[in-house]
Amino acid sequence: MHSEVWPQPLLDLLATGDDRPVFEDGARVVTAREMHVMIRRIAAGLRGLGIGPGVGVALKLGVSAPAFAATIAAFAVGARVSGLRPGLTPPQLDHLLSNDDATLIDDATVTDLLSTAASSHPLVAAGRPSDIARIIYTSGSTGDPKGCAQTYAAMSAAWAPYPDRWPPAVAELASRMQRYLVFGSLASQVMLEYGILTLAAGGTLVNAHPPAFPAAIVEHRATASVITVGKLYQLVRDQRADPADLSSLGALLVSGSPLDPGRLAEALDVLGPVIFHGYGQTETGMISLVTPAEMLASPAALASVGRPPTVNDISLRDGELYVRTPAQAGSYWKNPSESAEVFVDGWIRTRDLAELDPDGNLRLLGRTRDVIIVNANLVYAGPIERTLATDPAVAEAYVVGRPDEQTGEAVHAYLVPAIGQTPDPALLRKLVAHRLGEAAVPRTITLIDQVPIASTGKPDKNALP
Repeated sequence: MHSEVWPQPLLDLLATGDDRPVFEDGARVVTAREMHVMIRRIAAGLRGLGIGPGVGVALKLGVSAPAFAATIAAFAVGARVSGLRPGLTPPQLDHLLSNDDATLIDDATVTDLLSTAASSHPLVAAGRPSDIARIIYTSGSTGDPKGCAQTYAAMSAAWAPYPDRWPPAVAELASRMQRYLVFGSLASQVMLEYGILTLAAGGTLVNAHPPAFPAAIVEHRATASVITVGKLYQLVRDQRADPADLSSLGALLVSGSPLDPGRLAEALDVLGPVIFHGYGQTETGMISLVTPAEMLASPAALASVGRPPTVNDISLRDGELYVRTPAQAGSYWKNPSESAEVFVDGWIRTRDLAELDPDGNLRLLGRTRDVIIVNANLVYAGPIERTLATDPAVAEAYVVGRPDEQTGEAVHAYLVPAIGQTPDPALLRKLVAHRLGEAAVPRTITLIDQVPIASTGKPDKNALP
């Protein structure tokens, strides 16, 4: 059974990888053997702190080889692992630590743990299948981030570390991931999942210094990375104006906001056949993926997010997409009411409207929820509206999302002032940033006399100027 429990396949890969480079950080190149030793030392140190199966750890780490080793070591000892992404507000951070009853592990702690002597016994994954392995927190734009709880059984069913489980589109992506740029946070589900895919494909994780595109691709001769819609648009503009040498690039995985087919075709034309358009959620992992070859061969594929792999089940109920994936989360951590709304009889409500075309391509048509995707972060309109309305100068607040060249989508606020009052945009932005984080801050704040009313008698936010 141990050979099947996450992260045993990765531990085995590193234990037998010898001098193969697996993590490059500037001038420092870490081999598989060195990474395995780091993981064993940190695992021994975590056990010395009393951390093992069922015990919570919260990782507040940068992007580095020791941070990656600490992440894998926490799974190896069977802990309940949550990653704290950058940009959390102080109230959100306090909420997560108290809600999970977790031991905080930061970069300084990892440095101390690396001085622990590794056990002489082989490192064997200690996770119990029914235990929670990972809590992946959402953006927190509803106030407090929701934690998607994934068991060790679910993580062990994932495709990333097993080449024989890769769907065809993932196998094509894996063949291009010799040098995968990592940046931002290893707490990111996408960043870690495709990092594991890279190692299983024989590639190397490369820490992005500098993190900006296209400089990081050029400097590190990167073959693959993840990119948000806004950054993709910027990269296309930069390449048209002042082309950089991107000849090393084989794959850009686009995540986050919906991608317009025309802009996607332009990106393929300017950057070449390197764009992989993916669709997934924190609750589900990858739902579907479309390859450059598929998009170039078919306009229908270009307007879709690809064919879901056969291991994923798809159900359309009154136009809303429900999915089941092998490695999906099972609930929201300590949040039974929202769990009941989203996790339904083994299915996950995506709250996205979709359809399948005659070729089996999945097309996204809209959302059933009032949500805006800013730099791949879900931002809910309701909490922003309620936060803005706490200002005495604001009588009514309405928030919408609109396409944005820099962030994919952006938040725009419309305010009806209180009688005799003039709201201060700077103070309102500061208030939203403090309570909900920077992604929720309105790009524009517009004063209106009244909100348009639809035929139903309800506010019609689509009619806002």
